[in-house]
Amino acid sequence: MKKLVLLALVSAMFSAPLQADVKSSDVKESAPERYTVKKGDTLWDIANRYLQDPWRWPEIWQANQQVRNPHLIYPGDKLLLCHIEQRAVVAVDDGGGCEGILANMTNKASVSGGSGNVKLSPEIKVENLELAIPAIHLKDIRAYLNDGRVLDASEFEKAPYVLSASDKRVLAGQGDIVYIRGGKDLVLGESLSVYRKGVRYDDPDTKEYLGFEAEDIASGRIIAINGEVATLQLTRGTQEVRIGDRLFVNEARAITPIFYPSNPSDVKTGRILRIMGSLGSGGLNSVIVLNRGERDGVKQGNTFAIYQRGGVITDRLKGDLVRLPSERAGLAMVFRTFDKVSYAIILRASTRIAIGDEVRPPISGD
Repeated sequence: MKKLVLLALVSAMFSAPLQADVKSSDVKESAPERYTVKKGDTLWDIANRYLQDPWRWPEIWQANQQVRNPHLIYPGDKLLLCHIEQRAVVAVDDGGGCEGILANMTNKASVSGGSGNVKLSPEIKVENLELAIPAIHLKDIRAYLNDGRVLDASEFEKAPYVLSASDKRVLAGQGDIVYIRGGKDLVLGESLSVYRKGVRYDDPDTKEYLGFEAEDIASGRIIAINGEVATLQLTRGTQEVRIGDRLFVNEARAITPIFYPSNPSDVKTGRILRIMGSLGSGGLNSVIVLNRGERDGVKQGNTFAIYQRGGVITDRLKGDLVRLPSERAGLAMVFRTFDKVSYAIILRASTRIAIGDEVRPPISGD
């Protein structure tokens, strides 16, 4: 089983495990007291099994410092729902039942000096991440985790580019050789991906240029370097490679999304810029692009309520234009972030989701 080395820097949303705000009344009546995690489960499935509002999972989850990785859940783990001081908590049962979970919470409080914050130092850990359950089904987002990129125009223009295909051809495909220019730090044997400018993103409200979608075209390996021109053998292709296409070093990304549903309470209302694979509308499991990114405080796992933007009508009495209130239409979770935009997947949809719809931090009932 492939292993991945992680720099285990625990995020702020897990630094205060005793600050659970979920009351027993917030738990679904159908929530199981005990549940054994099965292969094929996702974190969203489990959170939805317990809570009216699955995005509040960090408030109910009690990380057990004694398990392999306190913030990951694995098939075979036995989850136990406990009601402690009118709060609901869920944790992996290590055999001690609710009493053991309460003792674990107390121990963490004593480690933190009673402040509710545990100071953790960075350390390298090796985990079989492919064994841990993901937040959502990977099949719906795998291509966007690996291949999707949103770039700034200046970054794109500085990248190496395709100078020519072999035999002075202008097009090339898998198995062909292309010549590239502009890369000062290229390394023999290095793997590169070929990208082409795609959809441009502009903020619909401020009109700010946010970047553009870089379409993944192909990938290959450098087999020769002669001065400022390098030779690339194309090993994969989804479209024909053209003169002027740009090249970037392949990103080393884990394909297992290690993040938990969370509420981005300090992120301001945003809008849907694009619905991938659609001309303008989407629904459950559609991947969407939001006009909010890392600079706005958006993080992987952040959950947003989607609101269908109200239409503009003419007030027949006063004669002016009035925008109707937005109506709740669904829920989405961010799985990849860039500086000014982010990718999210729709986890709930009660009606058609459209470009221009609003996204807001969720409130109870979303």
